[in-house]
Amino acid sequence: MRELLRTNDLVKLSWLQALLRDSGIEPLVLDGHASVLEGSAIAIPRRLVVIEEDYAAARRLLEAAGEEVWSGEGW
Repeated sequence: MRELLRTNDLVKLSWLQALLRDSGIEPLVLDGHASVLEGSAIAIPRRLVVIEEDYAAARRLLEAAGEEVWSGEGW
């Protein structure tokens, strides 16, 4: 799995998932339950990931949509 981005914006996350699925890429959201359990919507951002084989296409798609894709270094 490769991480595309982290966000606490649930509307943005939902939109990006729909965008990826419409292109045949199945995304996965990590840390959703941890964020809820923490009790704070901003304490633990949710991570949007895809399988390695879909990463390049997913990255291009998100960047074309104006999203900044995580480079793998810091946040």
